[in-house]
Amino acid sequence: MIVSDERAARFVSDALGVGFCPPYTAMGVERGGELVGGVVFNCFEAADLHISVAGTGWTRGFLQAVGHYVYTTLGYERMTVVTEGEDVARLAERLGGRVEGRLRSHFGPGRDAIVVGILRDEWKYGTPKAH
Repeated sequence: MIVSDERAARFVSDALGVGFCPPYTAMGVERGGELVGGVVFNCFEAADLHISVAGTGWTRGFLQAVGHYVYTTLGYERMTVVTEGEDVARLAERLGGRVEGRLRSHFGPGRDAIVVGILRDEWKYGTPKAH
């Protein structure tokens, strides 16, 4: 089941050990009454927003819901993933993204961030039309 309430933001925040400053929205995957994965959408800019992800349970339906929300509901051209996790960067690439660079010491001394951009027409789970 897909949920879009504060529990999803708290799940991602707790899993990553970071706090999110409003405004943000969140979406999560719930199994057996327990959240197993989530996405926080934040840093809303002109054509781009950032996403932070944690957990598991990424179903086709969940990924389609993420794309629909970003590209159709909000009308963004791209989403940006900023992560220190190689596994998260690889997942973003499998979803259609491209590694665009690194932010040196972004997460603290010696903890670089990988920047992955996913454009609307690269999204692997349907190419939603702009609203």
